[in-house]
Amino acid sequence: MARLPILHYPDSRLCKVATPVETVDNDIRTLVNNMLETMYAAPGIGLAATQVNVQKRIIVMDVSEQKNQPLVFINPTLIECEGSIESEEGCLSVPGICETVRRFNRVRVTALDVNSKSVEIDASGLLAVCIQHEMDHLDGKLFVDYLSALKRDHIRKKLEKQTRSVSRIKLSS
Repeated sequence: MARLPILHYPDSRLCKVATPVETVDNDIRTLVNNMLETMYAAPGIGLAATQVNVQKRIIVMDVSEQKNQPLVFINPTLIECEGSIESEEGCLSVPGICETVRRFNRVRVTALDVNSKSVEIDASGLLAVCIQHEMDHLDGKLFVDYLSALKRDHIRKKLEKQTRSVSRIKLSS
């Protein structure tokens, strides 16, 4: 397995819409394993393929306390949504930033698993939020897109400044 580089906002590649996976083959399974390793190492609770610059409709997550219950959704589709919840969200592609976002409290999602079998799950609370957050990535949307233009601009400038600082440090080393 290999850790993959995670794209950071405002990288325009994060705005691309992912394409459906045609066949769940060994390349897709290897990608899923690498995404899980990357997510756990980051550390995070979810990761979309678009965040590692692979424009495929694949998300992985693990919201368990012990980080031993990985979930994989290939070509996920929300088929039912209800209720509302506001919660603090962060993102591996928007490091160090957390903001309150409103999401559905309960969702039903269908997808393929790594064996190409159809799965359907009902999720609520944190898992429902995580599913929606990661599925947004597949549509080229980040949680900061739910914020005001002023907040989004402030976050973009802050992250660009951090990137410049890191680049200067690397150049002077």
